[in-house]
Amino acid sequence: MRVFRHILHYVTLLLVAIAILGCANIGQPEGGPRDYTPPVMLRSNPMPGAVNFKGKKVEINFDEIVNIKDQTTRVVVSPAPKEQPTIRALGKKITVEFQDELEPNTTYVIDFTDAIEDNNEGNVLDGFSFALSTGDHIDSLQVSGMVLRANDLEPMRNVYVGLHSNLNDSAFTTLPFDRVSRTNSRGEFTLRNVAPGEYHIFALRDADGDYKMARTEDIAFLDQVIVPETREFSSQDTVFTFDHRVDTIMTASHTEFLPNDLLLSLFNEEYRSLYFKKNERQGDNKLFVSFSAPMPEMPTVNVLEPSIHLDDWYKLETREAQDSLVYWLTDSMLIKADTVRLEMTYWKHDDKDSLTLKTDTLTFAKKRNANEKKQQEKAAKEREKQAKELAKLKEKLEKLRREGKDTTDVAIELEGLRDMTKVKPVTLKLETTKGQTEITDSLWIKAEAPIGDIDMNGIHLEKMNRDSTWTTVEVPTLIPANKWDLYRYVAPMKLEQNTDYRITIDSLAVRSIYDIACDTIKESFKVKSEEEYANLHVHCIGFNGKAFAQIMDKTGRVLRKVDVVNGYADFFDMLPETYYLMMVSDRNGNGRWDTGNYSQHLQPEEVFYYHNNIKLKKFSDITLTWNVYEKPVDKQKPEAIRKFLPEDRNSKLKKKDDNKKKSGNNDEDEDDEFNSNGFINNSSYSGNKYDDVKRGVVK
Repeated sequence: MRVFRHILHYVTLLLVAIAILGCANIGQPEGGPRDYTPPVMLRSNPMPGAVNFKGKKVEINFDEIVNIKDQTTRVVVSPAPKEQPTIRALGKKITVEFQDELEPNTTYVIDFTDAIEDNNEGNVLDGFSFALSTGDHIDSLQVSGMVLRANDLEPMRNVYVGLHSNLNDSAFTTLPFDRVSRTNSRGEFTLRNVAPGEYHIFALRDADGDYKMARTEDIAFLDQVIVPETREFSSQDTVFTFDHRVDTIMTASHTEFLPNDLLLSLFNEEYRSLYFKKNERQGDNKLFVSFSAPMPEMPTVNVLEPSIHLDDWYKLETREAQDSLVYWLTDSMLIKADTVRLEMTYWKHDDKDSLTLKTDTLTFAKKRNANEKKQQEKAAKEREKQAKELAKLKEKLEKLRREGKDTTDVAIELEGLRDMTKVKPVTLKLETTKGQTEITDSLWIKAEAPIGDIDMNGIHLEKMNRDSTWTTVEVPTLIPANKWDLYRYVAPMKLEQNTDYRITIDSLAVRSIYDIACDTIKESFKVKSEEEYANLHVHCIGFNGKAFAQIMDKTGRVLRKVDVVNGYADFFDMLPETYYLMMVSDRNGNGRWDTGNYSQHLQPEEVFYYHNNIKLKKFSDITLTWNVYEKPVDKQKPEAIRKFLPEDRNSKLKKKDDNKKKSGNNDEDEDDEFNSNGFINNSSYSGNKYDDVKRGVVK
């Protein structure tokens, strides 16, 4: 019996220890699978689609606690009331309280799009809207599509899309939309509860919140009249038995709302009212003038003060945007003058938005701030101190000489101080081609100040021959790198590949507009071999008309642009890298992408992206055939160069799960594939396909 009690005692202690150890191992209790489910509406007051609504308040209940993101901008009510309704989320309920009297016999839509999310995981209820009517029926048609930015095919989120039953062009600029919605993070939109009829459709990045176009806002439009309609179709589903025999074939009827694949290309007219902004003297020799927008032509200027001056008193530097000017003064009388007054005649927009000439007097006064004054005083004190030290050393040197002592140390110290106090000659700092040089580069020079004169006789270029001897190469006259550049000049010549060069620029060969000359410069450089490059030939098919193609890096930066000639775009001597390709329809042949204009019914020029990256290897010659319409326009741009990736409502959760897996906490795999609830996402947007739908080309 005693043995049995001892055994029972030890067993009891062991069980207690196990229990204590189990309690001490504190961890996160296991729960169910991760919640990826968006909130579900349970009930509402009134019911969705209610008619003869007479109240002012709508209550919507969900199965979990919900939040609303940016309800003042993301929740859209249409027709737009005069005063914004009060929208609140409290616990599992959302309330919408109208502040205005609602219009009679009108269908109202409260469009939340993607503004509602659950409180715990942030799962978004995508495409949610609530409709009711103050009359005895509710409108039920809908249209859908996508908004892409015209110049780079980026999906545009949080852009208003609206319908006008008034088909006059002025409706977009003077009236709010009849029905309005907002795009989600993928640029998709659905306009619900639309009445039968004919409409114009628009997209608008509405800066002032009036649902009307202003010329400075981003817009999109279709010239076609759209007619919302439905199409009935049926589908069959087969039910099988356990032994894989057909049990039942079920037929279901469906309603498709059309059009459901409208593409709106968002652009900005780049309209800016032109007016004079400011002028300032940025230095004794530099007058700066800026305008609010690019100028149609350069202003005319006359010097009023000082009255005595040279006719050729400035060099003009313009910025590429053509909205600012720098007048580099070359007349010493103007440079020394404390005040320069100019009479300037320039173009500006008047109250009627018409360009008119205006003449103003501009005053440019020298600035003398406190820091400059302190620096001048400090320099004067330093010069005075050096002069005293110089006098002492001279006196000490004379004394040593009189006494017949060694003067070496004092003489060295005196010479060093003299070097410090000497006025050093001012030279023009200059750079030129050096080091490893790309085969596409040319000879160039760059100065720190605007270049006034280049003596080509003082520029010497040599190349190394195979026998290691040097041969002189004739250099053509250097020209500005572009019409705005006063600092950088290039030689219009092709350098030989796999060749060593050396360049010598004599002193005085390059002078600034102030006649400050350069020192002698010697540099050597080597042009790379053709074997280090690749050639890319792109055969563009499916598009007829003027166009140019651009090669970009992974940041989307344009590296090279070439015209498409007879359907081919040729990129020679490309470095072996990974590239991306786009093509621009250049309808006016000006070599750049042009925006649209609403009043002229002018759409922006089309842009196409090759859907994949292009990897080039050394010493390769590749021909790529590209049907620019092969991929739908919304699926063309590679994700690697996309700027606006869709918001993934589960991205944060995925990161958490990935971190857990990396740390060894292997949770059960979960499905992270989700559809965009509420949006018709089975269509491709190859352009304005409304006409294609009507003709039956697109099913």
